[in-house]
Amino acid sequence: MSKASPYPKRILKGDPTQRTFKGLNLLQIAMPLGGLGAGNICLNGHGGLQDFSIRHHPATTAVPDSHGRQDTGFALLHIKGSRPLTKLVEGPYPPEKIYNLGTKGQGHRQGGHEGLPRFKNCTFKGEYPFGTVSLSDPNVPLSASITGFSPFIPGDDVNSGIPAAILEYTFKNRSSKAVAFEFSYHLSHLAGADRSFRSTRSEAIPGTGVFFANVEDPDSEAYGSAALGVVGHRPKIKATWFRGGWFDSLSALWREVSTGTFKPNAGTSHEATGQNGGSILIAGKLKPGESITYPVVIAWHYPNSDMSVGPSSGDSDCCSPSWRPYYAGLWSDARDVILHVTMNYDQLRGRTKAFHDALFRSTLPSYVLDAVSANLGILKSPTVLRQENGNVWGWEGCFVDRGCCAGTCTHVWNYAQALPNLFPALERTLREQELERSLDNRGHATFRAALPDGPTTHGGHAASDGQLGGIMKVYRDWQISGDTEWLVSLLSRLRKSLDYCIRTWDPKGKGVLEEPHHNTYDIEFWGPDGMCSSIYIGALSAMSEIERAIGTDSRAEKYRQLSERGAAYLDGRLFNGEYYTQKVTYKGLKDRSFERSISRVTARSSDEQKLLKREGPKYQYGSGCISDGVIGQWMASLYGIDTPIKRGNLRKNLRSIFAYNFKPDLSDHPCTQRPGYAMGPEAGLLLCSWPKGRKPTLPFVYSDEVWTGIEYQVASHLIIEGFVDEGLTIVKAVRDRHDGRVRNPWNEYECGNYYARAMASYALLGALSGFRYSAVERSLYFSPRLPADPFRCFFSTASAWGTVTLTQKALTIDVVEGELTVESIYLNGAKRPIRLDTPVTITTRKRIPLP
Repeated sequence: MSKASPYPKRILKGDPTQRTFKGLNLLQIAMPLGGLGAGNICLNGHGGLQDFSIRHHPATTAVPDSHGRQDTGFALLHIKGSRPLTKLVEGPYPPEKIYNLGTKGQGHRQGGHEGLPRFKNCTFKGEYPFGTVSLSDPNVPLSASITGFSPFIPGDDVNSGIPAAILEYTFKNRSSKAVAFEFSYHLSHLAGADRSFRSTRSEAIPGTGVFFANVEDPDSEAYGSAALGVVGHRPKIKATWFRGGWFDSLSALWREVSTGTFKPNAGTSHEATGQNGGSILIAGKLKPGESITYPVVIAWHYPNSDMSVGPSSGDSDCCSPSWRPYYAGLWSDARDVILHVTMNYDQLRGRTKAFHDALFRSTLPSYVLDAVSANLGILKSPTVLRQENGNVWGWEGCFVDRGCCAGTCTHVWNYAQALPNLFPALERTLREQELERSLDNRGHATFRAALPDGPTTHGGHAASDGQLGGIMKVYRDWQISGDTEWLVSLLSRLRKSLDYCIRTWDPKGKGVLEEPHHNTYDIEFWGPDGMCSSIYIGALSAMSEIERAIGTDSRAEKYRQLSERGAAYLDGRLFNGEYYTQKVTYKGLKDRSFERSISRVTARSSDEQKLLKREGPKYQYGSGCISDGVIGQWMASLYGIDTPIKRGNLRKNLRSIFAYNFKPDLSDHPCTQRPGYAMGPEAGLLLCSWPKGRKPTLPFVYSDEVWTGIEYQVASHLIIEGFVDEGLTIVKAVRDRHDGRVRNPWNEYECGNYYARAMASYALLGALSGFRYSAVERSLYFSPRLPADPFRCFFSTASAWGTVTLTQKALTIDVVEGELTVESIYLNGAKRPIRLDTPVTITTRKRIPLP
């Protein structure tokens, strides 16, 4: 049954070296740099900046000028001496983007820096949270590199949420003579409220850089500030550019820098039109072979947002912001932010580098670490927002200038595994959002939460997969945190939610969802199906374990029995010998709306109505093999939930998904939906196939598409069940598609950029290592599924993060930050643990000899 991998075994095992991009593969690269829930700026493939999403709204245009603004930042290198030259510290501008330079937004009124002389050679290497651009030019005696990052430290949501981007410019003298030079960085006035820059103000920050502000109403969304600075050097500061029309600002700036006549100033407080900005300049001299690094920091601070979603959307007063970002309660303005970064720079960089090193020391294939790390950028993208009270709120993804699909959509965020493991306290705010603010007295949960925090309307569908998945995630977050008091505080609403699901979708108590149930495909499945019913069985099993843990055994038994009936139904009624199907049902249900509608169909009815009478409700999958077919068990395996689903049939289902839905070449695959996710000679995993025939005329929407979040879900589940080559084959295909030429390796889009579902890639760590830690039981699980001695993998819990290494002789736990208390260890799937004589609290390294 299992289809052969299109990749050789040596590729599946992997090279630990991450790929380097060059030439055409630099075209689409844009790596997010910024704060968790605080917005971002992107470092692109040739070393420039783009997509300034710093005002609580996406700006993902992939061109230097974001939707008509003149946001820009760039570095210049001026070589002094008898033959002076000046270069923009960027690689060749991609010809494919040249059209953008003469169209709306980058038009003739303001001009840009893109036409300045550049370095001739460029490569990009990314190991998120770091991305490095390497530049050289035969006519320039100094080589250059740009390393972009922003602080990313598991568990430290404050420093990981700084609204700032850091660019380290390193120059090395590769000539045989000493070279004198001037390095300068130039940033447009990011606090300009309009293109005239009339309201802008700026002033020097002595010894650091420039502070940009405006004179907008302090309660307005336009009010804000920005800052530019350098760490460890005292620059000359030009706090205000020449203010003129047309291209005057940058023309004057280039003349000064390229002739070595840079003119500092202290800034301006008077009104004037014309493009505004600020610059810093540092003079240096390098002997042959010497190098120097200049860490440049760009910070922003927009304390108000008028964007609201939900019942109060559009009702906010013009002078009363809807909400404030979390960082606004920590730092008063961008000057405060940049001083925090510059004063703590070594620590922030060191801790971020420690996280990077721990992750990339994992003995996993390079493309796996690529997939895991690249999608962490979603946490720094405009997909994620964070309110001043600390609560997280998210889009599904981001369109060019607005978010896509509001409200931390529960069934999309079901797949995302990065936040609960790296920042578990923030993930728990989503459970509170779902159960305290999005649940009504019936137990109906709205799967799109309001912004700012508050109740929302309950007139629409509840999402079966999202609501039931939320119950499983409460169990997961309890195990990660060990906070039983938190669990108990949610218990009554958790029961109400699950009882609503039973009453609404399984009123006959069969253990499967039979009534029409909404799901992540934006439609209702009519009748029992493997996908949503596996989540239902997982939720029942999770609730049974929760009830038993707190001593309510009668409730625990009720949920356990119902889950067992559901599992028996899957095996007896839905399993066709290879995979679980859907039994499309519309007769004998409480919901008779479809049955009534087709009873009125006559010869004069529309083609659609006649089709529905022949085939039943549209947008079903029936006999199809759906890639989400056993997703509930995927979540259960990751979270440590014991379910009664028969493992033999589960494994057959997974093998069938790979055999039927993974296509090494999609050239002959017809897709009338959204083919841009994977098409032509590319490889990908289809959402569904119909190997037994009987594909509906109108199958569920999106069924012919390829979504990376579901690819990672299936890949990690295959690996958990021992089908390692098959799972790795899917992962390799995903990352091959995101090659920098066709797609951005740091943006696995679906319905919008930086799509939250793609954070399912984090599950690959747990799948390949078998790592899980229960803070409730103080138990550590570790079952490597790749042959390696030593086998090492990164881990992150609520209290600590670091690496776990297994050899034939010992298990070694290296804690980089925090502390981890361990009482028992389960290795390689063993049912009986290795029990330590006394609980051990690990703060650095602990080597545990194996019996």
